[in-house]
Amino acid sequence: MDTSRARLRRLLASVAVPVCSLLLATGCSDAGPGTDRGSGSAREGDPARAAVPRAASDLQADYERVIKDVLPSVVQIQAGDSLGSGVVYDDRGHIVTNAHVVGDGKSFRVTTARAEGSLTAKLVSSYPEQDLAVIKLDKVPDGMKAARFGDSGKVEVGQIVLAMGSPLGLSSSVTQGIVSATGRTVTEGSSGGGTGATIANMVQTSAAINPGNSGGALVNLDGRVIGIPTLAATDPGLGDSAAPGIGFAIPASMVTTVAGQIVKDGKVTDSGRAALGITARTVVDDSYRPAGVAVVEVSDGGPADDAGLRPGDVVVGLGGTDITTITSLSEALASMRPGDRTKVTYTRDGDEHTAEVTLGEQ
Repeated sequence: MDTSRARLRRLLASVAVPVCSLLLATGCSDAGPGTDRGSGSAREGDPARAAVPRAASDLQADYERVIKDVLPSVVQIQAGDSLGSGVVYDDRGHIVTNAHVVGDGKSFRVTTARAEGSLTAKLVSSYPEQDLAVIKLDKVPDGMKAARFGDSGKVEVGQIVLAMGSPLGLSSSVTQGIVSATGRTVTEGSSGGGTGATIANMVQTSAAINPGNSGGALVNLDGRVIGIPTLAATDPGLGDSAAPGIGFAIPASMVTTVAGQIVKDGKVTDSGRAALGITARTVVDDSYRPAGVAVVEVSDGGPADDAGLRPGDVVVGLGGTDITTITSLSEALASMRPGDRTKVTYTRDGDEHTAEVTLGEQ
């Protein structure tokens, strides 16, 4: 019996180690059940137990290093009565942010992590289709540091990330989480200041994304920006309030592609976004359920025009995807590239037709 109790005590002691390692910041003791705290001799030399606080200390040091390195490159942007965040793109004062942060504004107030007062900035260009924009400081302060952007292709699920920005106006705030998923296609609401953009390949994260985080930085533990936090999922069951732990960031590859073109040319010259070349609207069936996308206007010489579509046709399929709404059409196109050849299915006068189409650029 004594032997069994001793074995049980040893088992409980080993189970307590990782639990305490998660609670070190709150003062959890590393003493497990059956350990004589007064003697200080039974377990002090145990390498496994010593490794736990070392690992926690190393992780905390990584957090502190990344925050110290990156946070000075994350700014708060005031656009009229609205507040958002931005990331310093280069040493010339260009700052990349979300298009919905700048809205219709042309001039802004920018507060850096180290500045006592605010700086003035002007819009370079906004690209609502990808919900990205670039503004430029009128005067670049000494010591302003550009962020380093990472490789979106190397982002992995489970990777630890930090979200930096100004949630609810609280500048230089940091939250932490993991990459929950990659390759998400998300359509942003157009109400509440959103652009209504459909954005492909977004990074999903559990790091808290709150109003004001938009345009900030999602950063890995190498200190590289892997995305621009843009929106949080909403839960219709909670009155369309934000769903905790489900946020989305535009991948760094798209951020640098768009921002690089705006900085160089003053506008986006190559969006990489596929288009059919139509103006359209969602239509419903006799049961008032979405049933397709009605073509309102066809661009002359565009992909749809070349494929033989005309106003009044109803698009019901693109490639292997059923099309029932404008959103589903946008999401299907977001997964494709200009120049891709695919099939478009549509109805005309009650009859279904299929045509080959070579996608253009939005």
